[in-house]
Amino acid sequence: MPNTFEAKSSNNQLHDINEALGSGQIEHAKEMLHQLQPGDLALLLESSRSRNRLDIWQLIPPDLYSDVLEELSDDVRNGIIRKMLPDKVADALEEMDTDNLVDTLRGLPQEVAQDLLAAMDEQDRSRAELGLSYGDETAGFIMNTDAITLRPGINVDVILRYLRLKGGMPEHTDTLYVVDRNDKLMGGVALTSLITAAPDTPIESLIKDSEAIPATMMDNEVASLFERYNWLSAPVVDEKNQLLGRITIDDVVDIIREDAEHSMMSMAGLDDEEDTFAPVVKSTQRRSIWLGVNLLTALMAAAVSDLFEAALSQLAVLAILNTIVPSMGGVAGNQTLTLVIRGMALGHVNSANARWLISKELAIGFLNGVIWSVLIASVIAIWKQDIMLGAVIAFAMMINMVAAGLAGASLPIIMKKLKIDPALAGSVILTTITDVVGIFAFLGSATWLLM
Repeated sequence: MPNTFEAKSSNNQLHDINEALGSGQIEHAKEMLHQLQPGDLALLLESSRSRNRLDIWQLIPPDLYSDVLEELSDDVRNGIIRKMLPDKVADALEEMDTDNLVDTLRGLPQEVAQDLLAAMDEQDRSRAELGLSYGDETAGFIMNTDAITLRPGINVDVILRYLRLKGGMPEHTDTLYVVDRNDKLMGGVALTSLITAAPDTPIESLIKDSEAIPATMMDNEVASLFERYNWLSAPVVDEKNQLLGRITIDDVVDIIREDAEHSMMSMAGLDDEEDTFAPVVKSTQRRSIWLGVNLLTALMAAAVSDLFEAALSQLAVLAILNTIVPSMGGVAGNQTLTLVIRGMALGHVNSANARWLISKELAIGFLNGVIWSVLIASVIAIWKQDIMLGAVIAFAMMINMVAAGLAGASLPIIMKKLKIDPALAGSVILTTITDVVGIFAFLGSATWLLM
């Protein structure tokens, strides 16, 4: 019941605020907005039509700009930032965590990002440029620079007094990192060990080795390490083992969520940050590209059918049955494709076991071919009173099932080596293969044996 109530409350808030704005009750709308948390404000903006967002944004308290921007998707956030003055945006970005700051700047046009960097103070500019120096989806790109560091040669009492003077710690802090004079990581001190140790305990006796993450490591590998070792945070170092920052569990949750959204949206050829309420023309342009690709693949399959136009014109039954084999191959191939992409994302599939996996999927394709070939041959032979026609479709089914298993297992591996996202293009290529192979095997064998 609580979840249902919250969803209903959110819908009511959006309706009430839009109604107040539409009727000119600006102060009433402003009062309602001031009562919302940053996450609720972000949800409200993303649930509003694009033309209403700037009106809502201007009524949000400026001291919440940073927190709200962190919660927004790239498309919505960039649309708002483009309509703000650089110095206003720089003020809003001041309080942002480094990873969100870098992600925001990377998503903007280069000239806009440069203007924002120029408007920032030196400290914010330095931490932004550090993150931007690393590629997208790397540990250096998603890290925060808010790690608390200690020097060796002090005791617990000194550290605790320092923390009290500091007045607080960054969120998700479970470890303080000890570095030498050159900022090289020596290890970490667990917060639990620190607060339970005697005041005169030297810090050296509490240091434990910290598994450091290279700044160039890909973020999906970072997520796998956090999952495997149940980390709450981990230090990030450069090639000289100098401490650059840290990655925390909330960053990893974002990575997992974004990867899941990316896989789901990519299957449909959409950007994982696609704005649901983007303008019609903008959404149409984005989707037209993928529809164009699908049209080309459909024309390829049609061209194969056209090769057997004579057979289709003489035996109408072939046109009726022509969709069965490609359809079964497409489903079987997509099952394999999805399984392999998932295995690659989890780090289960690698060069050591890829060949065995392809062999396994070939065997599965063969067994599926035997099962469904016998079944479809029996159905067609009884239905159409034609044993030879049943044999033809059984042969085509067997060929396409094997091809589907081979393509579904090998395509993601090949595409990854070519640095192509298999989630984005794998399904289209696979469908093209199963359509072409299925149609050619069925109509080709039918032309040879039945004409």
